[in-house]
Amino acid sequence: MYRSEPVSAPRLRLLGQFRLEYDTEAVELCMNAQRLLAFVGLRGHVSRTVLAGTLWPDVTEEHARGSLRTALCKLPGQERALLHCNRDSMSIADCVTVDAHALAETALSVVRATGTPDDRPALAVLRDCGDLLPGWDEDWVLLERERLRQLRLHALDAVAESLARAGCHALALEAALASVRIEPLRESAHRAVVSAHLAEGNVIEAVRHYRAFQRLLREELGLEPSHRFARMIPPTDSSPPITAR
Repeated sequence: MYRSEPVSAPRLRLLGQFRLEYDTEAVELCMNAQRLLAFVGLRGHVSRTVLAGTLWPDVTEEHARGSLRTALCKLPGQERALLHCNRDSMSIADCVTVDAHALAETALSVVRATGTPDDRPALAVLRDCGDLLPGWDEDWVLLERERLRQLRLHALDAVAESLARAGCHALALEAALASVRIEPLRESAHRAVVSAHLAEGNVIEAVRHYRAFQRLLREELGLEPSHRFARMIPPTDSSPPITAR
């Protein structure tokens, strides 16, 4: 479909799916053009040698550089302006917003915070974003996906702790459960869930969640929760004693 000059800055969405859009209008690109934009978008600036060798690792350097030139040619004319190219390198244009960078910046701002900022906007970003380029299994994607996943998990832990200190227990629980959904075997997220329940006086909910995690850990890894976690749980008349190895 013909598109006139874009009315807003282009957005490169890499979380949840690949999508290049202006306003709400998506641009269809072939797979190699998507890979090219995604890699340069994530790196910001990269040499042509690294770019060609990473995207086409199983061919000669000459062949890889030829594939890179072909991928560039397959970008529609207007989309070529998204990349600044010179003889030795490429970079993403300043006008392009990349959602993976926004996620990383949000996560880093949370984990670096020393005060008590309002974490509710950060919670929405961290909770609602998807994984980086799901279904793409190239090494450069897997490494970046894991980096962003770890940043997101640590940020959600920090948000849960900050919101709990501020007395926002429901939101703290939301942050902790979002972390649990991403990585069900991560103990720190489960501790945050239990901490939020205890802060509201919901002891039974805390015990129930602890025991569910305990069963999961036994079934999946043959392990027990840490002593630190076990000590968080007060004894109840209706439950056997909490134990940990």
